[in-house]
Amino acid sequence: MGRFPLETLLQRLLSPWGLALAAALLLLVLCLRARRTRRPGEPPLIQGWLPHFGVALEVGKDPIGVMKTLQKQHGDTFTLLLGGKYITFILDPSQYQLVMKNHKLSFQQFSNDILKKAFSIQKFITDEGLSNELHDCYQYLQGRSLDVLLENMMQNLQQVFEAQLFKTTNWTMTHLLTFCSSVIFETTFTTIFGKVVAGDRTKFITELRNDFFKFDAKLIHLLSDIPMDLLGNAKSIQKKLIKRLTSENLAKIQGWSEVVQLRQAILEKHYTSTDFEIGAHHLGFLWASVANTIPSMAWTIYYILRHPEAMAVLRDEIDHLQESTGQKRGSGFSIHITREQLDSLVYLESAILETLRLCSFSSIMRFIQEDLTLPSETRDYLLRKGDLLAIFPPILHYDPEIFEAPEEYRFDRFVENGKKKTTFFKRGKKLKYYLLPFGLGTSKCPGRFLAVNEIKQLLVVLLTYFDLEIIDDKPVQLDYGHFLFGVQYPASDVLFRYKVKS
Repeated sequence: MGRFPLETLLQRLLSPWGLALAAALLLLVLCLRARRTRRPGEPPLIQGWLPHFGVALEVGKDPIGVMKTLQKQHGDTFTLLLGGKYITFILDPSQYQLVMKNHKLSFQQFSNDILKKAFSIQKFITDEGLSNELHDCYQYLQGRSLDVLLENMMQNLQQVFEAQLFKTTNWTMTHLLTFCSSVIFETTFTTIFGKVVAGDRTKFITELRNDFFKFDAKLIHLLSDIPMDLLGNAKSIQKKLIKRLTSENLAKIQGWSEVVQLRQAILEKHYTSTDFEIGAHHLGFLWASVANTIPSMAWTIYYILRHPEAMAVLRDEIDHLQESTGQKRGSGFSIHITREQLDSLVYLESAILETLRLCSFSSIMRFIQEDLTLPSETRDYLLRKGDLLAIFPPILHYDPEIFEAPEEYRFDRFVENGKKKTTFFKRGKKLKYYLLPFGLGTSKCPGRFLAVNEIKQLLVVLLTYFDLEIIDDKPVQLDYGHFLFGVQYPASDVLFRYKVKS
């Protein structure tokens, strides 16, 4: 008899009504934990009505629109609750340098959290030597080492195109993003990690690419504080990719680039050679190498195809370079362009930079290590330990005072009198920072030179050898699924067609 009330209580708690009550109580707890009160001297605080998520849904639908509205209401500095994180945004470009110089703001602590959640890399947190040694490897993405990478990349592009595309004498129709994903992923992986020696190479690349994009689609969820049980197969896909890139499996691939050889030697010094986490480091490096290059390439081709005047100018610039270097376009692949020659293609570079201006929604994030006072032209603000601070470049990129008609794609926006344009103004003052798709300071992307030159190489090949036409000539919107983290993907894919020039 004494157990009956307890059994009844359990039955009621496990009933739909009881579970709904438990969910409501959990939501209440999350709400109470997530909400806080603005202290005197702190920036304006916008928390939204959703517990934990705050204003994430509104910002994710229209980042520029929401940020501009908040800027009008609260000024250039305010704090948002986004996915359980309190992030103070800095929108005034004159403040950027003060943020970068403040020793109480840490990029390392922020990046360690990203590496742990997204790639399951733990050792950075406790082994500063490992972090420093791997950071030193980034010098092999510049200078002569970059030249070697670009030479190998052009050879790998040649193999991809000769095996598949140069056989296409008639029009072939495909989806643009799918096309770019296939070409960029295979070319980049082969250039950096090498080629599979045994087995079906095409199958290996295809399976790796498919798993990679499943992982990339889940990346933002992995970075959130959502319990892993609610993230579906995100963790299993992550583990599958890491396993593919462990020391044992990389040993089956020949032709590692210099940077991968050095990274592997460092990793084996700090781990046992069979440690699963070595594969996690390589996954992080692979993600950094392709995740933003693919959408950047897709958007650039999309904009060029929709602007015939851009296509004509770029083709003329490329043809002029090839003629001046004695290169003739034959029936086979015969392009040989140095990094210095690629750098001389000012209209091509401008077309790419304009894409990055429109489509990159990266933020420059710092972890606030201790309470601090952030000075500004209007007033000083107090910032809390444990929060994040973010510079938000898209508000700069879409500023009509800096860029005329900022919503428009203008392929020559970064060219002036036939040379690279680097002078832009706001409030009558020349801006030190006007385009920041690759970050700033210690968090500036070390692979930016490789990424931009890879896009240039592919565009040179496409515009030299192929006729290209867009089929779905419709406006395509940005998908803000990677908001705050890099170049956004198109919300929908578009059909285009290509054939080898006769």
